[in-house]
Amino acid sequence: MKQLTYYFAAVTAFAIWGTFSLVLKPLHGYSSLDILFYRVFSCAVIMSLISAVFRKKKLKENLDIFSSLPKKARQQNIGLNMLSSVLLTGNWFSFIYVMNHISVRATSVAYLVCPIITTILAFLILREKLTRLQWLSVALSGLGCILLSYSNLMDMLYSSLIGFSYAGYLILQSINKRFDKFLILNIHIVLSSLILLPFFPSYSGAIPAEFKFYMLIEVIAVMYTIVPLLLNLYALSGISSSKVGMILNINPIIAFILAGTVYREELSWIQILAYSIIFLAVIVFNAKELLFFRGKLTKLKQNQDCI
Repeated sequence: MKQLTYYFAAVTAFAIWGTFSLVLKPLHGYSSLDILFYRVFSCAVIMSLISAVFRKKKLKENLDIFSSLPKKARQQNIGLNMLSSVLLTGNWFSFIYVMNHISVRATSVAYLVCPIITTILAFLILREKLTRLQWLSVALSGLGCILLSYSNLMDMLYSSLIGFSYAGYLILQSINKRFDKFLILNIHIVLSSLILLPFFPSYSGAIPAEFKFYMLIEVIAVMYTIVPLLLNLYALSGISSSKVGMILNINPIIAFILAGTVYREELSWIQILAYSIIFLAVIVFNAKELLFFRGKLTKLKQNQDCI
């Protein structure tokens, strides 16, 4: 049943991200770059302190592993993590900008496009095998995205940019399994903060004075960055990137519901139909696993009844 924990981790991570607008929208008065700067810097400080104080042994073990690698493997690993940081930084900035200056709906579409891109990249780069039923699921997701692009082409363009950056990150993390997950994420966020640091003096606004800003930034740093990303990396260690990518659809479905119910954004029947098709695609893609887990749980319940 350990396989179930990987699925649970992925579902939990994307369900958390689906509610991101609840803490991000109250910061709409601040620039996207300011939110990004403080979010990343805060994450880097929190994770680095934890690594330095509580994870010294794990840090030493991973440094020994890295030192034992051949020179070419070390260079490849450095390049892999640097590219991961660039993609993660780009994803964060584009997501915050689109949510606060375009629409919540556009960000939800981004994570509908992302699973399709992730699945195709996993097939082409990682050589992950897909069943005919799973390809049907990808086709259904594609149909849903086409319907959404018919409704608003510009939303689809913004969404594709966000989706591609995170799909690339997911694929790279499927390769990057050799080291401790917390440490890997720590490195990505520290590198991300170093990428952003030169831009901070010129592009940041006045230092925020509201307590609400810092409180929400810390919530975003811990609950909407560190926790879900760690859950995501854990899920990738046990199930394929294409499956994690398809489960990602939970994120935009929740965001779509919030867009209509909480933020009162206009939702057309085409959009509702498109999201319904994509939700069906998630079930179809994971049908085999859902039936397997259902059988396991039924068997477990029967055994308990016998006792």
